[in-house]
Amino acid sequence: MRKPFAVSIAAFAIVALSLSVPSRGLAQQPAKDIVDTAVAAGSFTTLAKALQAAGLVDTLKGAGPFTVFAPTDEAFAKLPAGTLDALLADKAKLTAVLTYHVVPGRVMAADIVKLKSAKTVQGQSVSIDASNGVKVDNAKVVKADIVASNGVIHVIDSVILPR
Repeated sequence: MRKPFAVSIAAFAIVALSLSVPSRGLAQQPAKDIVDTAVAAGSFTTLAKALQAAGLVDTLKGAGPFTVFAPTDEAFAKLPAGTLDALLADKAKLTAVLTYHVVPGRVMAADIVKLKSAKTVQGQSVSIDASNGVKVDNAKVVKADIVASNGVIHVIDSVILPR
């Protein structure tokens, strides 16, 4: 008689554990925000430095949601000599450039390919061309849909500048 009872206890424990563990079919909310996700990636140190200099870290750690077209360190290195230093020395211009990389809301790659443009937090719109890969202004999206707790990051290969 003890064996069926033990089997029942084991079955109950399995059912209880399965109810307490999230299902793989349900989307899990990432634990890191956009800033922490970018910093953890290791290829956005210049972006993180620029966000700090512009005072935008707390904003991008906020509730959002935000879509960030994030230039890599290599993208910043492509800027003409002296451009990054000049931006870092001019908080207003730096803020304008960085907010030009941010679109309000969570815009996933599947949505971006349907758009011709998107209005940025800076106020101007970026052009979007999905005819041969995806380009935002003249920057190519090299990795899309990096989901963060407060938005999404799309990695781009060039810094985009407002007109």
